[in-house]
Amino acid sequence: MERVFGIETEFGCFVRDPSLGPPEKVVELVKDAVFKDNKWGLLDWHVRDPFFEPARSGGFLINGGRLYIDAVGSHEEYATPECRSVFDLVAYDKAGQRIICRAIEELGLEGKVSFHNNSIDHFGGHTFGCHENYSLRPDQYFSRRALQPLVAFLVTRQIFAGAGRVGGHKLIPTKRSRRPLSSHDIDYVFVDFAYEVKPDPDVKFQLSQRADHILHVVSGRVRFNRGLINPKWDSYHDFSRYTRLHLLFGESNVSEYATALKVGTTALVLDLIEMRCAPTIELAHPIKSLREISRDSSWRWITTLREGTTISAIDVQRHYLEAAKHYLTGRDSETDWIIREWEYVLDKLEEDPIQLSDRLDWVAKFKMLQLYMDSEGVDWDDDALFSIDLEYHNINPNEGLLYVLQRNGGVRRVTTDEKIEEAMMRPPNNTRAYARSRVIRELIKRGVTNYIIEWDCISLVCGLFNERQWFIMDDPFETYDRHATWFIQRLR
Repeated sequence: MERVFGIETEFGCFVRDPSLGPPEKVVELVKDAVFKDNKWGLLDWHVRDPFFEPARSGGFLINGGRLYIDAVGSHEEYATPECRSVFDLVAYDKAGQRIICRAIEELGLEGKVSFHNNSIDHFGGHTFGCHENYSLRPDQYFSRRALQPLVAFLVTRQIFAGAGRVGGHKLIPTKRSRRPLSSHDIDYVFVDFAYEVKPDPDVKFQLSQRADHILHVVSGRVRFNRGLINPKWDSYHDFSRYTRLHLLFGESNVSEYATALKVGTTALVLDLIEMRCAPTIELAHPIKSLREISRDSSWRWITTLREGTTISAIDVQRHYLEAAKHYLTGRDSETDWIIREWEYVLDKLEEDPIQLSDRLDWVAKFKMLQLYMDSEGVDWDDDALFSIDLEYHNINPNEGLLYVLQRNGGVRRVTTDEKIEEAMMRPPNNTRAYARSRVIRELIKRGVTNYIIEWDCISLVCGLFNERQWFIMDDPFETYDRHATWFIQRLR
């Protein structure tokens, strides 16, 4: 692909054995197990951020990714290394989950705790982030208005990227609110009001786990005032020449196919925006449409455009698909796969979405729930459905419900267990993650502790005069192989 991308996933922790204490204690144990004896990577000894990432909150892994505990302290979070292939990205996304599972196994906690990429707490009203990062071309200026063509795509892509959810939530402003909830097209705001979260009894099942919790199209904060887009016009750190697009609206997919299609189609739409070839589609009320599409039990997914006419989410997606077919077909085999599968999925969604139960999470989950209700004679009010929803997202391949279907050949895959195992130990060979991994392995081998590792740089204190040596990786597309060799030689 013509850009690098990555996924950050926060995992919910379910403590099944009360004697182990609260989730905050368990995630700390698991994080420590991952970095014990530097088996999987190196801990950060420095403070990356006083609030969000204090010292020893996590570190970089030998596969080039990163595992850490978020600021709230109750979520294990894994960020994939920078990838240029959606199929690589799927393997590295699963690799992080397998590393967590190995740590749980080594701690002897199997059956006592479980981790879930479910993105939602049904009863507490919290959401667990799954954010996407995409590099943007350094020769172009990206304002919020320039990314307007992305909005309609993000609002409607949930028809194939949604993870599915039992129930819903209402966000109710409290007396401390300074303004009503907004649905402006572009509304850059910070946290300036508070709200309470309550279950919504009117919703039985919906496409998205996060749609109920998105308040703005663009928002500067990741909590309370969540937006579709979090405008981080900065780099991964101080040195990068490339900026990144940080997407807040999305959820962690269990299906490999859905993950690849979600990231792949988004990358192609960004290509169209950079080429000035993206379709001009503006929704009348993006946030309202987001919820309405997610909650539409008829699966017609009709929304309203700015000029007042109506259109289905499928047809919105077809506008982007046709542009991609016209301008991007034949560029490379991966682009052609994305375009071909994008069209296939839209066709099947129009015919009968249930045909996609082997590909899309929300369809597979809905089918499981329907089979359970039919066999047990219960309806959507049965509490057992929440358990099925949760166990669908269990990241342990021996326990997660989708993995049962996968073992029986009922799930379309885009990677293999062998590639996932390899991704646990080795970085992508076509991004700067390659050099980062090389240096991390050498630091582990030599027992070096005076390091600072970031996404785009590594520094060490060396020599008699404690000079700080810098290894700058400002281009995410570079492997920096020769530079890494030079830097490693400086360790001698």
